[in-house]
Amino acid sequence: MRDITLWTASLVRQFPELTEELAPGRPGPGGAPQHAPRPGRDEQIREERREALLLEQRHGLVVPGHGAAPIRLHVSDAIRDITDGVVELEEAVCARLTLPRPRRAGVIERLRRIVGLLDDIAAHPVLARHVRDEIRRMARRCARTLGDTETIVRVRGRCPWCDSVSLRAFPDRRAVLCVNPACVCTDAACGCQDDPAYRHLWPEEQWQELAEASGALPEEIAAAMDDTKETSC
Repeated sequence: MRDITLWTASLVRQFPELTEELAPGRPGPGGAPQHAPRPGRDEQIREERREALLLEQRHGLVVPGHGAAPIRLHVSDAIRDITDGVVELEEAVCARLTLPRPRRAGVIERLRRIVGLLDDIAAHPVLARHVRDEIRRMARRCARTLGDTETIVRVRGRCPWCDSVSLRAFPDRRAVLCVNPACVCTDAACGCQDDPAYRHLWPEEQWQELAEASGALPEEIAAAMDDTKETSC
């Protein structure tokens, strides 16, 4: 359940940024300043504009020579995929919980309604895994589309489960993970038991327990969450 909450918070935070990215150069809502360009982004935008303009001309949507910036197709695809995914996920949750079909709403409102049902979802392990996997997939696609890379900071000490020096802080999630692919804990409800892509996670309320078991210091873990220097895994 905590993973669903973390990934949902990430998606709620980042999804509105996709709209701002939809048309390059267009100011965001309220005239918000644009983010600094990322390496290679200008060339990507130019290539997308060329492809979209050719497509529009081929279908007679614009006259040859028209140079207005088209909608960025990969961003539009991501918005559509995430929007459809959230709608289908909420409907699946309501159907499994024998609740009325959810009323129409935007992506953010639907995500909040799903989080509001977590206590009921927790009673259905298969449904909970499905919700976790779908929310995580959509949050990762959103982040990739925005060009974001998650900051990773080394944490001193050894993993209590696999005894490797593989503990890493993920400030965006306010969590510590063991990045050893072979690490499996003894908690039957943990995702690392059945999902090769999952890593055991310690949320903020478990940092003291982790520090005692790993040899790290709680203040070091807290400091790692404020570190903006990305490190290798």
